[in-house]
This record gives sequence, C-alpha cells and structure tokens, in this order.
Amino acid sequence: MANPNIVNVTSIYGQTTYAALTTTLTTVLLANSAASGKVFKVNSIMVSNVDGTNAADVTIDINTAAGGGGTSYALANTISVPADATLTLIDGNSSFYLLEDKSIVGGASANGDLEVVISYEEISSS
Repeated sequence: MANPNIVNVTSIYGQTTYAALTTTLTTVLLANSAASGKVFKVNSIMVSNVDGTNAADVTIDINTAAGGGGTSYALANTISVPADATLTLIDGNSSFYLLEDKSIVGGASANGDLEVVISYEEISSS
C-alpha cells in the first residue's frame, strides 16, 4: 500500500528528527518504509549554519524510494545558508505528505557546517 487511507486515523504522533549534514548528498534524513501503514505529514524543515564564519550550501531532495533510493526531486538545491543563520525550507504554510516507500535525503557543501531539523506527524490508520 503506497498511500494509506487516513480517514479513520488511529494515531497521530508528533515527531522530530535531526542530523548534522555531510557532503554526501544522499544521506537519509527521514524515511517512510514500504509497508509502514503510515503517512508522514512534514510540517517543517529548518537548516542552521553552525559555522561562525563561512556560508554553506544545502541540498534537500525527496526520493521515490525509502532508504534514499529511486529518483530524487529537489526541495532545495544548493541554497546558500549564511554563517550563524537558519533557513526555513518548509513551514506550516507549505507542509506536505511523505507517503510509504519515500524518503527525504540531503547534504551540504561543507562537512559539519549545517544541521537540519525536521518536524513531522506520523499518521497511522491501522
């Protein structure tokens, strides 16, 4: 089942995940497995530059398979995040659903300069 029916929701859990980004642009940040029976409503994606001197570029994609596989579609492509700044990529006005067997991956132009925080709701109908 690639798109669980959420009309009869049995649970909604608020979740947050986070990671320090590396130059590997395919690092899995959030994955919804193929048979999870869940939909993830992504409410926010924020990227902070923890380097006090240099800007760094962020790339965040949605992939057509869990675990970072499949085809990538850009949410953010080499967007510069200034030193000591935070970029809000997704907020409550632009939330989206991450269906089963899909993932969010990302990376940065410099190891350890950028940190990402993803806030989402894990919605289950089973």
